[in-house]
Amino acid sequence: MSAVLFSNATLVDGTLAEPRPGFHLLVENDRIKEISDKPITTDQADLRRIDLAGATLMPGLIDAHVHVKATVMSLGLLNTIPNTYLFAGAANIMKDMLMRGFTTVRDAAGADRGLADAVDEGLLAGPRLFVSGLALSQTGGHADFRHRTESAAVITCACQVSNQQLGRIADGVDECRRAARDELRKGAHQLKIMAGGGVASPNDPIQNTQYSVEEITAIVEECKAWHTYALAHAYTPTAISRAVRCGVRSIEHGNLIDAETARLMAEHEVFHVPTSITYIALDKHGQELGLPQVSRDKLREIIDAGLQAIEITRDAGVAIGHGSDLLGITHEYQADELSLKAEVLGNHGAIKSATLTNAKLLQREGELGELVVGAKADLLVVNGDPIKDIGLLQQQGRHMPLIMRDGKIFKDELAA
Repeated sequence: MSAVLFSNATLVDGTLAEPRPGFHLLVENDRIKEISDKPITTDQADLRRIDLAGATLMPGLIDAHVHVKATVMSLGLLNTIPNTYLFAGAANIMKDMLMRGFTTVRDAAGADRGLADAVDEGLLAGPRLFVSGLALSQTGGHADFRHRTESAAVITCACQVSNQQLGRIADGVDECRRAARDELRKGAHQLKIMAGGGVASPNDPIQNTQYSVEEITAIVEECKAWHTYALAHAYTPTAISRAVRCGVRSIEHGNLIDAETARLMAEHEVFHVPTSITYIALDKHGQELGLPQVSRDKLREIIDAGLQAIEITRDAGVAIGHGSDLLGITHEYQADELSLKAEVLGNHGAIKSATLTNAKLLQREGELGELVVGAKADLLVVNGDPIKDIGLLQQQGRHMPLIMRDGKIFKDELAA
């Protein structure tokens, strides 16, 4: 049995807005065994003692909207990359996420159960993965990257796996049910529904609603049958409200939401996962890295509305999670989303969104995202107080001398 005792730590998590100095925390194997404001005694033979001398100890960060297979900016090019090469790139992206302090991520389209299991079994160094498998899209929807000149006969039913890397096409209630069941069979932890137009896809305007109410409802029903949930990509009030009424658990992006729709989300206890940083990164690097012109044009419709959307859902009482949704080299901006949310939610609110709120979204409260006895030992040591300076959680983990996931230390600058 391995054990680590952190002493004289200042605790920070999403539960309290003020740091808690002078605490001691004992880790045994992969769990938090004990937390106390008094010194902890233990007879563990292989115990490692770490005196933090007032440094911050906090739960690992959670990103609820990533795409670890999005190794290039132009998603349509993913089909040209051999799977072996693509997964090697994904492994690098995942390792970098962990080194930024993200010990858990929800992949919102593309990653499969194999990648999640590889992390769990120690074959890859990366954050714990909650995978959505291939996102479900209607023909011409946000996960349909076929050229307009390509025949629709390429995919004729949901029983055929899409040739896209991030999504599959299913049309009609029966096909949607079959596709949902198939992705759940393959090990998806939850499912992603493309319920409206998007930026990266070539043929669907942002204002589009996608899937009928009956199709969305069928997918949600299949998720509930597996005791899990669906998340919905949507920007506009119409697309959002349709998905909410059909029973999805979270709305991804939601940039164009209005107050009435936000109140509907609050009424149905639906989470909001904004991804403001990706639009800034796409705007900065899109042209040089091959983001198609049609996508850059659509970006103009939503880039300035992101923070306003967070204000609207905050005021309505909606639970707001942390997501990044970055592509290609822009993954390095992942933690910068914290500063954007802090502009609206404050520093502690931003930390809460990436810890406690996201743990609840993932249905893992008490296990992830907070410092409580019995929780997973996903821990970050931070030099300084991130509630005062949210920037300490950025800069690629520069201010994090120790990163632990499942009780295993992946970064250790304190050993000396």
